[in-house]
Amino acid sequence: MDYSIGEFSEVTGLGIHTLRYYEHENLITPMRNSSNRRRYSDKDISWIAFIKRLKATGMPIKEIKRYAALRAEGDATLSERMEMLIQHRQSLREQIRQLQEHEAKLAEKISFYQQEIERNHEDTP
Repeated sequence: MDYSIGEFSEVTGLGIHTLRYYEHENLITPMRNSSNRRRYSDKDISWIAFIKRLKATGMPIKEIKRYAALRAEGDATLSERMEMLIQHRQSLREQIRQLQEHEAKLAEKISFYQQEIERNHEDTP
């Protein structure tokens, strides 16, 4: 399928300004029609979804740009792209571990408060 920038904006949930910024930063390179208007494909939808996932998992835009540049170079960069994703996954796992630790400490504090509240209610005549 072929999408105008407005249609592509609706499908991806990204604003037109953001799409133009992504193009300016070489994150996405839409095709152009005979009138030089941007045209996006289903492959572009998948690529934008992946960019959004990388952003949501905390990959810095600088790294996403590097990944996009490697992607544009083609299959010769598959190993390098895989290594980037392995490193990002490791970083993500560390963040998850830290968040789980924080959640456990919060659970301990909540439990403490629950016990104190129950104890205070028992002491009240």
